[in-house]
Amino acid sequence: MKTAILLVAYGTSSPQGRGSLRQFDAWVRERFPGICVRWALSSELLRTRLTRARQKNDSVLKALRRLCLENFTHVAVQPLQIIPGSEHTDVRADADEAGRLDGLHVSIGTPLLACDEDIRAAAQAVLAHLPEERRADEDVVLMGHGSRKQAVTAYAALAGAVQALDARVHVGTMSGALELEGLLPRLTSRRVWLMPLLSVVGRHTLEDMAGDAPDSWRSRIEAAGHTCAPVVRGTAEYRAFADIWLRHLEDAVAALPTVKKDEEK
Repeated sequence: MKTAILLVAYGTSSPQGRGSLRQFDAWVRERFPGICVRWALSSELLRTRLTRARQKNDSVLKALRRLCLENFTHVAVQPLQIIPGSEHTDVRADADEAGRLDGLHVSIGTPLLACDEDIRAAAQAVLAHLPEERRADEDVVLMGHGSRKQAVTAYAALAGAVQALDARVHVGTMSGALELEGLLPRLTSRRVWLMPLLSVVGRHTLEDMAGDAPDSWRSRIEAAGHTCAPVVRGTAEYRAFADIWLRHLEDAVAALPTVKKDEEK
């Protein structure tokens, strides 16, 4: 057998975002020495842009089929996703198709917030990576992407777990039940810190969260009478968050059929 790891990101066009993916790649290679590591992008828009720029890019299905052509037989797939939403469903569908068409053995790691243990670990990660300059009496708002489907409950569970640790730290989403309008009345400090609950820095962080447009979260918090201090760092840049994904990847590698038996020979 021949084993590989396929990491999946939505993609990003920002230099900082690409740097955070390279850092995560290094952590994976450190944790799994000797195993081939590849990447796929789930965003069709970003793949199109990279194609026009003549830069390498693969969809999940294309990356899996390429690995098959290179005689890999077992692939552990780890998406850098926050919740098990529609994007995760698409990754699973591509993995199923690769298994059906090419006979690959594919195991998929879960997103960041997949179970109660993840929620507790992520809440601790939030507290561990709050800005050092933030005072205990200052509010912090985390902006996630959100979902209008069942997976939005993961954000609500995280919000509750974080509030139990620090009542001034709030989790919100761009869509779903935790939108900013519901959080604004709970913000009481003069300065409010604003952080992305997104894997890498991209358009959502730079424009929707920290941008100057009137409808950005930063502008709306300032319009409510606060001074807003955005922190432009994705969750994949913080080791405590990365460790959750790495734990899920370890589970995916261990779940590959006969991987332990064959590697002992």
